[in-house]
Amino acid sequence: MRIDTRPRKKNAARPAWKVQKAYHQWLRGRPCAMADRGDCEGNLEAAHTPDPDSKGMGTKASDHNAIPLCRKHHQLHTVKGWSAIGLTRETAMNAAAAYWQAWKGDKGELV
Repeated sequence: MRIDTRPRKKNAARPAWKVQKAYHQWLRGRPCAMADRGDCEGNLEAAHTPDPDSKGMGTKASDHNAIPLCRKHHQLHTVKGWSAIGLTRETAMNAAAAYWQAWKGDKGELV
């Protein structure tokens, strides 16, 4: 039996239209979307919401489909789903759209 010991090829980079670094930076400066619950912990992270138009198998949704969550709520969502933090898929997507609309930066082709 032969074992291939060559280094694996890295996955392709995310397409440019999915990446909004300035928006991510702005988003991480907002309070946690679940701050009204009062049990936030850790740094702010961008939690990507499901979007069938920008997500494919094995890829993350476009950055404009993200909401700010503290590390605790992001981990809860990742492990147990949106309902674990009191949201539904639809309310998370609506929140992401509202944050994207509130951002005054360059939206490029995604206007």
